[in-house]
Amino acid sequence: MSVKLNINPDQCIACTICVTACPVTAATRKFRGPKMTGPALTRLRKLISDDDNMLDYCSNCKNCDLACPSGVPISTLNMIAKNEYYKTHPRKSKADYMLAHSENMGKMITSIPLGATFANLGMSIGKNLNMMKAMGIAQDAKMPSYANESFYSKFKKFKQVSYPNKVVFFPGCFINYNQPDIGMDLVKVYQKNKIEVIVDEEFVCCGSPMVAGGYLDDAKVNAEKNVSRFKYWTDKGYDIITACTSCGLMLKQEYNELFDIEALETCSKHIYDAMEYLAILADNNELNTDFKFDNKKYMYHAPCHLKVQAIGFPSLDLLRQIPKIQVTEADAGCCGISESYGFKADKHEISMKIGAKLFKKIKSANVDYVLSECGTCRLQIENGSGKKAIHPISILKQAYDK
Repeated sequence: MSVKLNINPDQCIACTICVTACPVTAATRKFRGPKMTGPALTRLRKLISDDDNMLDYCSNCKNCDLACPSGVPISTLNMIAKNEYYKTHPRKSKADYMLAHSENMGKMITSIPLGATFANLGMSIGKNLNMMKAMGIAQDAKMPSYANESFYSKFKKFKQVSYPNKVVFFPGCFINYNQPDIGMDLVKVYQKNKIEVIVDEEFVCCGSPMVAGGYLDDAKVNAEKNVSRFKYWTDKGYDIITACTSCGLMLKQEYNELFDIEALETCSKHIYDAMEYLAILADNNELNTDFKFDNKKYMYHAPCHLKVQAIGFPSLDLLRQIPKIQVTEADAGCCGISESYGFKADKHEISMKIGAKLFKKIKSANVDYVLSECGTCRLQIENGSGKKAIHPISILKQAYDK
């Protein structure tokens, strides 16, 4: 596998800022921290023992990257090392492959009549019989349920108005198989702004869960497929949007950090978060602001994978244009889930400890709902706080409904 040569561990000045920013280091002594596991040991791994199982405790939350004053992609160095480690070492959990390749499960379930019903029932029974725990999945984790109909299927039935302005939507696995209504809300919001949404069923999983799980070779295969489709659409002059912050980060940034793929750098300039794209419209006075009032109280949690993109908090900017709405920012750090990290039996306790500050803040706040762009963040928030968590695009959709 070809790794980008511009990832240079010698740029690290050993200042330890990344250690203070790491939520895993704060939650457990089992992880030696991003500086040591990333840049420091990257220089030495070919010379010392390969017994480096602490790599598995890096959640790939990216807070170390965000904090690094030298711009070293520390988490990416960790993911590269994890990939190499598991080429010669056994996996700790039987669930590792399944969690990293969730698209495979989604495809299989949607291909079977009543597949989602049986899958959801199976997960419930499996939990009650401790079968999930035997696979390496945490007994107390809130697993995503499968939708009865995929986003792609729902989208085909929806009649759009055709407009000159068009975007291509990359739904990602979670929206496609677990929460397709978020994708449909996005389409309806964009229609309200006279934008036609195109969907390309040749897109595959962005590869983010594969990277976090140490399956970089599989992630590169998916990256090459997706970039080929990106080039097809961007050559036609279309921008690409995604409503998942982990997908967006992977497509815009991590592909560039990890893989040498022709045309990637050009394509990534045309990839936007869905809320970011709407915020740009608002900045240009082109956003439809014909909103009905919303008198509910919300708390907004910014996912770590949004913060590292350095695009601000476009959801907050947009939602605050809705009359009477009350939205406060949680500003309570990482929720702890980091995609599939918190689903794992040996990581769940760490995950919940990381998110404890956020859960406490939500519980003490008098809010109706919590908002976040990340699907697994929403699951973690619901599990830790008991409050219903919603994607901000769905609140915009409600505000347009008259």
